[in-house]
Amino acid sequence: MSNELVINSTAKGGRIALLRDKRIVEYHIEESENQFTVGDIYLGTVRKISPGSNAAFVDIGHEKDAFLHYQDLGPNFSSLHKLTQDVIAKRINGTRLNGVQLEAEIDKFGKISQVLTKNAPILVQVVKEPISTKGPRLSCELSLAGRYIVLVPFSNSVNISKKITNKQERQRLARLLNSIKPQNFGIIVRTVAESKEVAELDRDLQNLMEKWENGMKLLREAKPREKIIGEMNRASSMLRDMLNESFDSITVDDKDAYEDIRSYIHTIAPDKEKIVKLYSGKNKIFEQFGIEKQLKSIFGRSVSLPGGGYLIIEHTEAMHVIDVNSGSRSNTEADQEATAVNTNIEAVKEIARQLRVRDMGGIISIDFIDMKKAENKRLIYEKMKEEMQSDRSKFTILPLTKFGVMQITRQRVRPELHISTGETCPTCGGTGKVGPTILLTDQIESNLEYIITRQNEKHIILTVHPYLHAYFTNGLPSRRMKWFFRYKTWIKIVKDSSLGITEYKFVNKFGDEIEIIP
Repeated sequence: MSNELVINSTAKGGRIALLRDKRIVEYHIEESENQFTVGDIYLGTVRKISPGSNAAFVDIGHEKDAFLHYQDLGPNFSSLHKLTQDVIAKRINGTRLNGVQLEAEIDKFGKISQVLTKNAPILVQVVKEPISTKGPRLSCELSLAGRYIVLVPFSNSVNISKKITNKQERQRLARLLNSIKPQNFGIIVRTVAESKEVAELDRDLQNLMEKWENGMKLLREAKPREKIIGEMNRASSMLRDMLNESFDSITVDDKDAYEDIRSYIHTIAPDKEKIVKLYSGKNKIFEQFGIEKQLKSIFGRSVSLPGGGYLIIEHTEAMHVIDVNSGSRSNTEADQEATAVNTNIEAVKEIARQLRVRDMGGIISIDFIDMKKAENKRLIYEKMKEEMQSDRSKFTILPLTKFGVMQITRQRVRPELHISTGETCPTCGGTGKVGPTILLTDQIESNLEYIITRQNEKHIILTVHPYLHAYFTNGLPSRRMKWFFRYKTWIKIVKDSSLGITEYKFVNKFGDEIEIIP
């Protein structure tokens, strides 16, 4: 099983696709203007106390005030709040917590009005990004995630991931981390730390401590709404959480992003540095890896299954509903039960993939094809648990009901991903009026001549649909070759399947679209 990460840099940020055996299993769009990433720590200001919901609304710079519930303050909130006030007032100079006397833990069933007041400064961490009309969700139980460990200020415990089951290994890790952890810092040991040497764990710990110390220095002069400690970008956080021996390649099409990722890989896993590659092909990187075509096929309302069945995926405000249909498969099996089981197994694999790719959260209700036998229902339940094992989000799966419906709850910390797979009619451009499309190639050639002779542009790149690309480049001599003889300049033609068949654009060597000035 191969794992590849493909990163496409855009003007607004970047697109990230995780491929498993060449198929998309995760897809993320990272926008540079998105300031409120899960893991970011801000200096906020309490704007409103809501006794009815036992929560506070905190201003961290988003258009909607962020939500902070009493249960998310954490038992050591008093220690954090006191430290925040002392650092802002410059009553303490140190950035570590050595010698700091921890305050008494707050009452687990207390009221938020007892510990917070309006306009008070507060150090908070984003645990859920803004979704729809809601602002970010916050917590005061701060944590800094590293490659092997998670650092938790104002705690003194060492907790080991439950996925590390070997008793001797758990004891070894607990003994090592207890010996190197700083005072008043707790540690959560991640699954990937299994069998790692103390030097690697210590290096990860020191990197996190440096991050904390830099944040405390910034806090001394910080203004309200200012980010104190920032989480790394989406690509780096995916690598931190997922990079392992099964990763085959990381391909990036931007030199700066390539250098950043290579530097980060060198820090967390030097032996993996060679798998980072800078893409320099002629086609767009997502086009080259077949990602654009996959995106068109997996984000629609209807999703096809390999054996002829299909899924219908509906999204509502409260939940997601997925209907499994046998489609053309109903005539290929020996009996109805066999058809149902085989189609449902195919559906399970695709549904587990869809949940990750679309990052669907909340309640997901799946209506499988009816099966009579109880063992077949158990089989589908076990298959779903097996397929969901690699999902990084927290989830709960319930067995099928007697009506053949399965319910899944999946943690959602970011807005669900929507990609429009419908295209504007390439013939009318959405106007409802059909133009003389037979003249399209003449129009392109006319515009090309104008750009070269009147606007004196050089190094022109023409981006077109693959059909038009074939029309202009095939044959001897090709249309492009005739242009070369006529204009004494070579026109680079790039195919892009995301364009409609009648769409095209001219781009200069800097990647900027050329406007035709009449």
